[in-house]
Amino acid sequence: MTRLSVNINKIATLRNSRGGNNPNLLQVALDCEKFGAEGITVHPRPDERHIRYADVLDLKQHIKTEFNIEGNCREAKFVDLVLANAPTQVTLVPDAEGQITSNHGWDTWTHQTYLKEMVKVFKDAGIRVSIFVDPNPAMIEGAAETGCDRVELYTEIYAHIFPKDKEAALAPYYRAAVRAQELGIGLNAGHDLDRFNLAYFAKEIPNLLEVSIGHALISDALYLGLENTIQAYLKALKTH
Repeated sequence: MTRLSVNINKIATLRNSRGGNNPNLLQVALDCEKFGAEGITVHPRPDERHIRYADVLDLKQHIKTEFNIEGNCREAKFVDLVLANAPTQVTLVPDAEGQITSNHGWDTWTHQTYLKEMVKVFKDAGIRVSIFVDPNPAMIEGAAETGCDRVELYTEIYAHIFPKDKEAALAPYYRAAVRAQELGIGLNAGHDLDRFNLAYFAKEIPNLLEVSIGHALISDALYLGLENTIQAYLKALKTH
């Protein structure tokens, strides 16, 4: 069964917009767990415009489900943060400084040597490593060469095409998933998945272990409530 990890960056953005601690990020994470989420994801950035580095320590001490920290491993501070908190999983994302949101995966061949070094750093610390990639079998093959445990497929292209042609939207992701399975590495997915396109993706993509969803889920919660929204996403994952 595919696990749902809730990305709580948007909660931190809302909190930071007024200062103080409302909404309380830790309480939201704990409530997500209580409502059925099977993991919590954060993506701290150097400017701490949403997730603060101190949040990571607080979350690590209290959450009970899987903890996934995403980010750019080119930042020494990020590497130190992950090693100090030893999450279940680190997801390596090739963000540029100041980037609003992730918009592409790694070129796992161009950056092969570097990624091998970083994968080893985290795996030596007992942390599962996932590499953020585009739905390209060649990039899956390059990721496998690094020794990573999983890849996370960048799903914005799928989400963009889905309303017009869901089969065409899915096709490159299916090929990438099959290649990951052939190479024996795990498969995650995330970015712009929502309660409308998630069920089809989860049903058709083989061996999908985890999805990380933040923006759409938190936006839905404004209308449906957090508990109802998490249940709706879990239902979408279980339809297959």
